[in-house]
Amino acid sequence: MNNTTTDTISIFRTRAATFEQVLEGASGRWDAPTPCTGWTVADVVDHVISTQNDFLRRHGLADDAGTVPADSDPRQAWRGHAAAALSVLERDGVAETTFDGYFGPTTIGDTMADFYGWDLVIHGWDVARATGQPSPIREDEAAGLAATADGWGKALYSEGICAQPVEVPPDAGRLDKLLGKLGRDPRWTPAQA
Repeated sequence: MNNTTTDTISIFRTRAATFEQVLEGASGRWDAPTPCTGWTVADVVDHVISTQNDFLRRHGLADDAGTVPADSDPRQAWRGHAAAALSVLERDGVAETTFDGYFGPTTIGDTMADFYGWDLVIHGWDVARATGQPSPIREDEAAGLAATADGWGKALYSEGICAQPVEVPPDAGRLDKLLGKLGRDPRWTPAQA
């Protein structure tokens, strides 16, 4: 593995661990509504697992990533999936494997770190907000996450990605601006669901 590959695996590992910490803090409130309209915390967890599994399956790698039973504990399901996904990424040559992605040429490792890992960060905020936890996204991270989203152009608002932007005050912080860009009201509470 080269340094770039090690870095992408490290990024995904860190983002997966942060997501797991948020799930730990959810304390079994799997039915809580989230800022993702119509989705509970359990739905968000199912979404991140199933989209990562779908990606790995398309590249012939899903056998090791496995599937998640619908009636499983979401936190345990995430732990099992994350361990399997990392095991796949750490196999010789997998992270460096190139392919033509939706946004152009890329690698398995970069896609897991920068698209699916990005998704984990944003959905980590959704779960944290739904369960009364502090934001897992630091202000200093928000600009980088916004820059990644900007790189996707109009595709950011494709069906199943992000809702249309929500207006935030011009003097809002970087995190609130990021959330607004991603169709999330930074002031959202479960009472609004």
